[in-house]
Amino acid sequence: MKIGLRYDMRAPDLGPSSASPGALYAAAVEQCRWADERGIETVYLAEHHGAEDNYCPSPVVLASAIAGCTKNIQLHFSALCITMHHPLRLAEDLAVLELIAGPGRILITAGIGYRPHEFEMFGVDYPKRAEVFEMHLEVLRQAWTGEEFEYEGRAVRVTPKPATPGGPTIYIGGNAKPSARRAARLGLGYRPATEELYRYFEGECERLGRPAPERFPQHGPAFVHITEDPERSWAQLAPHLMHASNLYAQWGRERGNVQVNGYWQSMESIDDLKADPNMWVITPEECLRRCRDLDPDYELRLHPLLGGLPPELSWQSLELLADRVLPQVEAEGLRRRLAVTA
Repeated sequence: MKIGLRYDMRAPDLGPSSASPGALYAAAVEQCRWADERGIETVYLAEHHGAEDNYCPSPVVLASAIAGCTKNIQLHFSALCITMHHPLRLAEDLAVLELIAGPGRILITAGIGYRPHEFEMFGVDYPKRAEVFEMHLEVLRQAWTGEEFEYEGRAVRVTPKPATPGGPTIYIGGNAKPSARRAARLGLGYRPATEELYRYFEGECERLGRPAPERFPQHGPAFVHITEDPERSWAQLAPHLMHASNLYAQWGRERGNVQVNGYWQSMESIDDLKADPNMWVITPEECLRRCRDLDPDYELRLHPLLGGLPPELSWQSLELLADRVLPQVEAEGLRRRLAVTA
């Protein structure tokens, strides 16, 4: 199994104990440095704009801070809303980021976006979003060759070239079949919301004569918190978990999904949270037991600061993971720790 961290940097005002955006960004960077030293494989960074709870709008900036204090951990944008960016500027920023991080450490799941107000904010024609998305993808791929090409009737060149020839690895993200067809047609990897969509993507690759893609990357749950006292922790965590899950579910309804948005659904009580199999608030012993049941290729993906969780609570969980879970997981051969470069 693998371990991943995920940050969306929501910083809601939930009362006097709420952490500030600055405290949460500092904690995220420090947690990634800590994870890098412990052989954790990947950190996932998300992006949305104009959110009511300070959701991260600039994951490339955050990734640069993380890259500057780490050596090994991969930085995976999931998703990077490339439709909202000027493609030449984005190509430059990502090229410089990869030079800071080093070859192979930057991965991109490119998202088309789905919140209507974000398209309005950046002046992107919502009905033409797929056309804009594919054009921006093509610009990135051309830009990272380092050669001159034509953009909007002008000859342009993006320098410097990224550390990896051709630039960072790009996947296409999505929640519907058109995204799967697009990934297959363009010959790119695919990171959908569900395994069902990935199976459809595999069929499209076969139909087009594309090579068989890599296996579906199983991962989850939505949230993991390790604690000696789950009942006490549920009371501390519940406002943050409910905020995040309810807002993600509300955003999902903006794109017509009236029930869930990925892992997220509407929650009304602690009992709802406890009943959700994707919310793990568990002891170290229970975490180890569940790890034993995971597929060998599974990625246990943590969301340490979900819903603006106070950093001190988040750190307690991470330290229990490092002290009480990972050593035993590695001793039992359930996980091969990533080799760490000093």
